[in-house]
Amino acid sequence: MNLPDIIKFVIDLLAVLLLALGIKGLSKVRSAREANILAAFAMLLSVVGLLSYYLGTSGIPAQSWAWIIVGSLVGSLLGTLLAKKVPMTSMPETVALFNGFGGMSSLLVAIGAFLFPFNEVAKAGSLEPFINDASISVSIFVGAITFSGSIVAMAKLQGWLSTPGWTQVKARHFVNIVFGVTSLISFIYLISGNVSSIWLLVIASTLLGIGVTLPIGGADMPVVISLLNSYSGIAAAAAGFVVDSQLLIVAGAMVGAAGLILTQVMCKGMNRSLISVLFGGSLSAQTTTSSGSGEYTNITSCSVEECALTLEAANRVIVVPGYGLAVAQAQHTLREVTKKLEQNGIEVVYAIHPVAGRMPGHMNVLLAEADVPYEQLKEMDVVNPEFPATDVVLVLGANDVVNPQAKNDKSSPLYGMPVLDVQEARTVFVIKRGMSAGYSGIKNDLFDLPNTSMVFGDAKKVLSELIGELKDLGVGDK
Repeated sequence: MNLPDIIKFVIDLLAVLLLALGIKGLSKVRSAREANILAAFAMLLSVVGLLSYYLGTSGIPAQSWAWIIVGSLVGSLLGTLLAKKVPMTSMPETVALFNGFGGMSSLLVAIGAFLFPFNEVAKAGSLEPFINDASISVSIFVGAITFSGSIVAMAKLQGWLSTPGWTQVKARHFVNIVFGVTSLISFIYLISGNVSSIWLLVIASTLLGIGVTLPIGGADMPVVISLLNSYSGIAAAAAGFVVDSQLLIVAGAMVGAAGLILTQVMCKGMNRSLISVLFGGSLSAQTTTSSGSGEYTNITSCSVEECALTLEAANRVIVVPGYGLAVAQAQHTLREVTKKLEQNGIEVVYAIHPVAGRMPGHMNVLLAEADVPYEQLKEMDVVNPEFPATDVVLVLGANDVVNPQAKNDKSSPLYGMPVLDVQEARTVFVIKRGMSAGYSGIKNDLFDLPNTSMVFGDAKKVLSELIGELKDLGVGDK
């Protein structure tokens, strides 16, 4: 092993270690920002190491430098614009788009490596050609599915694309099977050396990604995003075999494994299997009439003033954020409300359900943007035993994750799903625009309970009025 190889090996090893530390740091809200920077630095280090290796061996032609520089500048500019301009409510769509970019990158690398091979001719009887062709085929197959599936997921989250009724019929499974079998056949032909089958594999895999993702409803999008993230890692690992990059193999494998673990966590949080998410269609389309799916009969509404009076007398308050809070962009106004309560000696914590919002960790990111202390964010398993000792619960834009049907109605499509036990608190205020259902499409029994009061209106507007009422009561002036 010569000196350039040793230097490249050391840089790759260091980059992998930094990336692993970065991924580990993302598991905690407190260290997530620094961990993200660390992981980005690891990737930058790997790029610098690769360029240094080629400069020290075969060299880099001027034309290649032009592509490298232009590509880096365009990518950096687009990334900066997205980071600065994309609002927090659009973060799920952005994550889905980035997953798609990852899949497309692996797809293009595999196509380029197949059409313009750069590896040396392997010795007779070697398995290298087979491994190379198999890696290319896997990278194309997974990359195309990841790209098309991620674009569909992004379009659905953005509201550009709805779930067509025809995608909920049983015949869709036959269509997807046809795409899957076609992909498998072209996969085998490609490994066997049939060059033209590469385009059939690309088309069939792309259609399969669309066919699997299109029927999935918004309630299951956190699972879909996690799974597509895993796919992007698998595609990257396969691309690593294609270009003979140990770093890409290891990094892709880590991302793929982390995505699969997160997918399992999301499925557990929704009490659904991955099979039911991918092949069961939209959750709302499966909803059947249950004992708790009728009209509301005992709704109690109250004014912002009444809510403020109750909060003033409380000793402990739990806030339950949901996607409605993100839509209203009310996280900063909420933080002003909780600051006043804290200044009045009232204990405030935030209950975070694992699938609240439209992507894993959505509520954590949203509240972190409003500078909510990390210590106040409590996961479902930790906070559920605390509800009976809580005076007031503020539910902001959350619906299915606080529905008691999940625990007491066996005929409900939500039955068995872990939910926040907000009904155990002394008083519950639900801030909501109207009585529309959540993603499941069923009524929320919480709204009918005697200790629940509805405060109707836009979350940001209601919270702004609540700040005024608390000021009039002298809350926060102590």
